[in-house]
Amino acid sequence: MIKKATVIGAGQVGATAAMRLAEKELGDVVLIDVIEGVPAGKALDLMEAAPIEKHDANVTGVTGDYSEAKNSDIVIITAGIPRKPGMSRDDLLATNMGIMRSVTEQVASVAPNATLIIVSNPLDAMCHIAYETSGFPKNRVIGMAGVLDSARFRAFISMELNVSVENTHAFVLGGHGDTMVPLPRFSTVAGIPITELMTPERIEALVDRTRNGGAEIVGYLKTGSAFYAPSAAAVEMAEAILKDKKKILPCAAILSGEYGINDLFIGVPVKLGKDGIEEIIEIKLTDEETKALNHSADAVRTLVEDMKRLSV
Repeated sequence: MIKKATVIGAGQVGATAAMRLAEKELGDVVLIDVIEGVPAGKALDLMEAAPIEKHDANVTGVTGDYSEAKNSDIVIITAGIPRKPGMSRDDLLATNMGIMRSVTEQVASVAPNATLIIVSNPLDAMCHIAYETSGFPKNRVIGMAGVLDSARFRAFISMELNVSVENTHAFVLGGHGDTMVPLPRFSTVAGIPITELMTPERIEALVDRTRNGGAEIVGYLKTGSAFYAPSAAAVEMAEAILKDKKKILPCAAILSGEYGINDLFIGVPVKLGKDGIEEIIEIKLTDEETKALNHSADAVRTLVEDMKRLSV
């Protein structure tokens, strides 16, 4: 049976995710957006690329019609607005809360068995909205953050040591923001810990660059943000689920006592398969790493409390 993936939001991240899903032939793809004509135009463009890219995935684009998402196996949600000049943090949070709530309600009504991959920012907060609104079990609401942050760390390690990215492995835990927790001692090149390959000063420089990876790209683009790597990260997660790969990836999951944290979406290593999150993997952290993870959790908790205040 052909799998089905829906992408909500036909902007740069969403459209690129739709392209990657189709070109990997992970299933038929539906692209939904609120802007009239944009999803249909981008879907048609992708279909016209199919003979060149040699895939037979069907890509459909619709404006606001969630019936097309019926019975989707995966739904990637990228919808939301970026922070604009003069907009307060509360304004951004309140606006994107409303968008996420509306989107999730409509998705849940037509695709009750889907696994949700949340990409919208602020990521950890939006996961809470999707989880509460959908009523889905916790294994089927997952945030895309750690895969992206770890990929950035891996890329920087590769650049620093002039080695293949295929040899690099890294883990980044915690919230998606400047409190994220890259773990150098779990980061390796061909199995060799990076702590054996570079000085503590260079490692710290790469850790800092990873924490600011998104901001660095925004600084270059001026009027936009990253989309190639975020879309690749979301699709890696989707592929692990659609193909039941049992792949261990760092993702935002709601914790129930793991790492001493309760009722918060936090980036941790998870096993992804056909049932979404099939296992949360607890690794033994040092006191310093635990302190950093708790600090990151506090930042997420503050966001969640802000959302409750804005909802009153």
